[in-house]
Amino acid sequence: MRGTFVRSGALSTLSGSLWRSLFAAPDGGPPPEGPGPYGDVGLPDENGVALPEGFASRVVARSGERVGGVAWHAAPDGGACFADGDGWIYASNAGIPLLGGVTALRFAPDSGVRSGYRILSGTDLNRAGVATPWNTWLSCEQTPQGQVFECDPYGERAPMPRLVMGLFRHHGIACDPVGRVVYLTEGEPDGCFYRFRPDDWGDLTTGVLEVMVGAPGREDVTWARVPTPAAFEEPTREQVKGARRFDVGEGCHYSGGVCHLVTRGDGRVWAYDPASERIRVVREGGLAATDGPAGHGGSPAEGHPYGTGESGEAPYLFLAEDAGPPMISVIGPTGGVWPFLRLVGQDDVLISGPAFAPGGDRLYFSTRRLPSERFSFQRGTGPAEAGVTYEVAGPFGERLRGRSGSLARA
Repeated sequence: MRGTFVRSGALSTLSGSLWRSLFAAPDGGPPPEGPGPYGDVGLPDENGVALPEGFASRVVARSGERVGGVAWHAAPDGGACFADGDGWIYASNAGIPLLGGVTALRFAPDSGVRSGYRILSGTDLNRAGVATPWNTWLSCEQTPQGQVFECDPYGERAPMPRLVMGLFRHHGIACDPVGRVVYLTEGEPDGCFYRFRPDDWGDLTTGVLEVMVGAPGREDVTWARVPTPAAFEEPTREQVKGARRFDVGEGCHYSGGVCHLVTRGDGRVWAYDPASERIRVVREGGLAATDGPAGHGGSPAEGHPYGTGESGEAPYLFLAEDAGPPMISVIGPTGGVWPFLRLVGQDDVLISGPAFAPGGDRLYFSTRRLPSERFSFQRGTGPAEAGVTYEVAGPFGERLRGRSGSLARA
């Protein structure tokens, strides 16, 4: 589960099977009947992508092949879209050792590729990332002393390592524009949960990295400053006594006043409420751990565990699932789940990096081989086979009108 979560109005995307256990049918009721807001999924097209009627796929890039003047990277992973005048940009992480980084594609209004370029190179195992409210891309290294790099998707400024955000096995990352903090998870069996408080919101050059502190099993927690976030000698998670431990932290996202995080080792979904400084398990092994949704009094999370879109409406979520056949499902505001996209004849891949273009009419995602696969860089079996990036175009917003009222710009 690579925890990508990109908010874009009433349409949002995320990745990971455990998120389904949180967002789908939050009241524990039976799944809804019928084909869902987009209709039944049809037969696969020439790309092996099965979609509802009215939607079409195309291959945008393949690992090792040139697109827009740049060689597309192997193992495309976390990604996000950014507005760019009359077009848009899709930035994608390279989740491979030593040859990681980020590649960006600039699209014209007709979705043609204007150019491609690297915005980060020479880094290691870049998997998770998040788009900031100030339109930069935070790319995280999933290595024992991994860094967070702030990248300019427009290619005008050099990428900058944000050492003050800690050296550890970075996984999930989420921005809280209300509390003006960035949350970070750690992919270790005894990993921690962190928050970074920049001195100035919108500038990650300086600030304070804090780790969650609290006794196991208790909901009330506090935060303590990490003395030396950029230390190579002493692991970040060992610098504060009493730091709360989590079993392989993975994806996290913030919405509706609550930050949710997933821990892969124990199959849990947690909810941290910054207003009350309490954290609790809201899904245990795919089952509800509590009767009520996460959140606190007056929080938008009270009506829907995942909060609402920026327009005040509950968003439709597009879930790239990592359990079972590769597919993307759509989750409605009341928890209904319907298949939207299936990859046929590609059971050895994972879907990653789902993101909507600013107009909400195009969805981008990539495939990469399962973690058990090992890339061979010998001729004929090199990284050119490692990943494919797709675009799906269609009436995403139009089909939802009448189901959730008028939609904000997706």
